[in-house]
Amino acid sequence: MENPSPPTPSTGQPLNRVDGRQKVTGQARYAAEYALPDCAHGVLVCSAIARGRIRRLDVAAAEQAPGVLRIVSHLNAPKAPGYLSAETAKNPRVEGQEIKVFFDDQLHFSNQPVALAVAETLEQAQHAASLIRVEYETAPHQTDLAKSLAQNLTPKKEGEYLRGQPDAYKTAPVHIEQEYRTPLQVHHPMEMHAVVALWEGEKLTVYTKTQGPKLAQQDLMRMFQLPAESVRVHSEFVGGAFGGSSRIWPPEVAAILAAKLVGRPVNLMNRREHEFNQVGYRPQSIQRIGLGAQADGTLVGLTHRAYGSTSRHEQFVERIVHPTKTAYAVPNLNTHYRLVPLDLSTPAWTRGPGETSGSFALESAMDELAVALQMDPLALRLKNYADHDPDSGKPWSSKHLRQCYERGAALFGWSKRTPAPRSMQADGYLVGWGMSTGIYKSERNAATARARLLPDGTLLVQSATADTGPGTATIMTQIAADASGMPAASIRFELGESALPEAPLQAGSHTATSVGTAVHEVCAALKKQLLDLAVRVPGKALGKVKAEELSAENGFVISLKKNGRRLSYGEVLKQHGLPALDVTQKAEESPEMKNYIGKSFCANFVEVRVHPLTREVRVSRVVSVVDAGRVLNAKTARSQVLGAVVWGIGIALLEEARLDHRYGRVVNHDLADYHLPTNADVPAIEVEFINEPDPVLDPIGAKGLGEIGLVGFTAAVANAVYHATGRRVRELPITPDKLTGPLA
Repeated sequence: MENPSPPTPSTGQPLNRVDGRQKVTGQARYAAEYALPDCAHGVLVCSAIARGRIRRLDVAAAEQAPGVLRIVSHLNAPKAPGYLSAETAKNPRVEGQEIKVFFDDQLHFSNQPVALAVAETLEQAQHAASLIRVEYETAPHQTDLAKSLAQNLTPKKEGEYLRGQPDAYKTAPVHIEQEYRTPLQVHHPMEMHAVVALWEGEKLTVYTKTQGPKLAQQDLMRMFQLPAESVRVHSEFVGGAFGGSSRIWPPEVAAILAAKLVGRPVNLMNRREHEFNQVGYRPQSIQRIGLGAQADGTLVGLTHRAYGSTSRHEQFVERIVHPTKTAYAVPNLNTHYRLVPLDLSTPAWTRGPGETSGSFALESAMDELAVALQMDPLALRLKNYADHDPDSGKPWSSKHLRQCYERGAALFGWSKRTPAPRSMQADGYLVGWGMSTGIYKSERNAATARARLLPDGTLLVQSATADTGPGTATIMTQIAADASGMPAASIRFELGESALPEAPLQAGSHTATSVGTAVHEVCAALKKQLLDLAVRVPGKALGKVKAEELSAENGFVISLKKNGRRLSYGEVLKQHGLPALDVTQKAEESPEMKNYIGKSFCANFVEVRVHPLTREVRVSRVVSVVDAGRVLNAKTARSQVLGAVVWGIGIALLEEARLDHRYGRVVNHDLADYHLPTNADVPAIEVEFINEPDPVLDPIGAKGLGEIGLVGFTAAVANAVYHATGRRVRELPITPDKLTGPLA
């Protein structure tokens, strides 16, 4: 009889990342690190104008440079077959027409690829790119969202929403009307967008960073009119994405076309400046909110009008007004959202897409209303607590926001807050306390997983999901361990490959619920099959037993009879002469959820310190309490919220991609001038989870976690700044210049 393995770590425990050693020792290979035989290097030359056409492209000197294979442009590039039809040239997830890379001489935004120098080495390609000369014919362009609105340009209309009476806030005895603005912000993952493309006849293989190997495969199938078996996408490791790798972008297409032209693999990695206006960003917004209440704080009406930038060639729609629809019990509510086309590249989903920008306006307005009511901001939110979804009238699948408020307030010491602005000081600084609510969707999509048990007692679980940093492989290993009755050390989870079973895009906080459910179900099915096999094991290894008289744990089938006989999983297979036990299972969307609404919730409490002379703002303390259902890994879950808070500090105080509207391009296009939080900007962050399983959304009890820690956070900072200074800043980021002049 074999010795049992160590106890199986249950889901929720702080298991170290299963791929952590690979990452810290350099064994993990990212997109640009795949060294294929005979691989060439590509360097992009990009448009210097925002709109117009290429009048002349002079590549003569570049073509004669050492090591150059080809200069690829619209003059000689293969035409992607999907570009030839209006239907196939359209990304089904975004309305409008994709940029057709190297297709014609038309230019739609600054930094659009106009040529690609392909050479034997990177240095040779860089030199060749520097020799390319482009003459342009410019056309009038517009990249200023506010000016576009002021000029009464016709924006694209999106769906309006009405509950009760429109603009009812005006009838309330206490009401406020304000405008809030958020700037263009950039994802800036550590790993820049990169691709290695290889053609073998009509078969295409790409190594790229993507949040969805299957969706990337589908995009390339559509673009090049190829069947699934002719397109392979590899993306085992992703160095951050946040939404920026949610589709195939022009640099990837440029490399694929170049590889087709030169007949060799081509490696292309973006320069940092290309990350600003080629591969998605958080769009600008202008939002106008009217909010009214009775004298006791009961909300009467809420109006939210939002205007968001998009590209002129595609219409990118965000969920910017969604928090407004569902956060509070408001009888009268109307929203509308307009897209304003500008001569920029297409925006992309950016962590907390839409909700992050929209919640800044909503939660700032709630604070302003609390001031007008002379009411505690937390009390105002509790007064209008929504016990069911105000939008649909359906019950929540679970909601523990009240506990988030209570626990967060206790940890933060909210009861000690004095309400008057500038009433709290410490160490020569003005001290401000602010809070806000976060709300974000919790969904579950269909996903498929495969489990393969081997006679050596190891289990391989596969699904074509991605891991952009949250620790997907780790939590899937833990889910598989619990469902299969095996130790996590004996399980390997494989992902990041389009040939694996179907999985949705890793975005929108649904990977754990969707892929996690598929992993749970396939491993539970495998365990059942294993127990059925164990009943039929020849001889007396387990004695004469029925399936219900057996348990499976730590990699052993154990008899529940007095004899307590056990047999390892691998031995069960050997006894039957099986080389492996394979199970594939598809988990559909939860049928029960048609009667419920799934949301995750968060309460943010923030302390800031503002220097009374320099007006420098520092976030000095944060408490974040989250209701995201069952916590699947205490360590990686906490890290997700820490990352959200750090990014929230950046958005609130530092981040802004500044456009020079004369040229339609970002001028602070590097990490020296685009300011991000550093260690000195980040205080102690206290994170807690309610950790109550959701009983409806999925069998593992999880809800969405990736986005919720960021939603609403920027407003908590702005509200704290108001409390510290008496100055309300309604346009992010909150820089010292916006706090100059006498303070209230």
